[in-house]
Amino acid sequence: MHTRFILINTSHAGNVGAAARAIKTMGFDDLVLVAPRWANVLRREETIQRASGALDVLAKCRIVDTLDEALDGITHLCATAMTPRDFGPPTVAPREHFEMLSKSELLAQIPRGLETDLASEIEPQHGIGFLFGSERFGMRNEDVYRCHACLSIPSNPQFGSLNIGAAIQVIAYDWRMALGGFASDAPTTPASPAPDAAMADASQVAGMLAHLEQSLVALEFLDPAAPKKLMPRLNQLFNRAGVTQEEIHILRGIAKAILRKTAPAAGDGLSG
Repeated sequence: MHTRFILINTSHAGNVGAAARAIKTMGFDDLVLVAPRWANVLRREETIQRASGALDVLAKCRIVDTLDEALDGITHLCATAMTPRDFGPPTVAPREHFEMLSKSELLAQIPRGLETDLASEIEPQHGIGFLFGSERFGMRNEDVYRCHACLSIPSNPQFGSLNIGAAIQVIAYDWRMALGGFASDAPTTPASPAPDAAMADASQVAGMLAHLEQSLVALEFLDPAAPKKLMPRLNQLFNRAGVTQEEIHILRGIAKAILRKTAPAAGDGLSG
């Protein structure tokens, strides 16, 4: 299972370097920054100093504008936040959640080929992503809602604040241990996708939800002026289900059929 660490709106350049160092020590190298404060953050002196030699991770690091761009290939997404939300994914300790994952089929699933019209547009991928929010304001609720789990590191109830670099180190360590530790000196590389069960990644789920939302509005089941939490709840439902790419195609086919049937009443502005 490929592993990615995603930092959202990072405001301190040194923390990017600390993140690179933390994940490299645990054998990971996929770091993505979403709209960091500094456009040249990867070249700033503080970043390079705090990386302490993890320059290969910085060289490979991607900077993107939106979270959607950071989620390609990610099929299981974990938020990291101290404060539990009143709605959204369950809040769990990292080690507890990773133990559950290691015993589930998630780490053993093998991608399979798809025989659908859209199969040629999909590259079977399978990975886990860890989201870390801004040092200034943490994670937005809408980003947490997209996740399968919210990881909360057990800490002193009177002083639970961790520097982002330290939090990344804890998560990276616990995840490495769940994967079996370091049994050899071989570098960690993503598993090559095999032709069997391809899980839908987060961007594919988001695209399907947008398509489904259009159809629900066309059916007048969803009022776009007062959507409440219908779409985040559906997002959580599909996260729990662990949908495959083939199932995404089925759901999008249903949404397309609804839009086609409702087109005269819904107007011409809806896309299939």
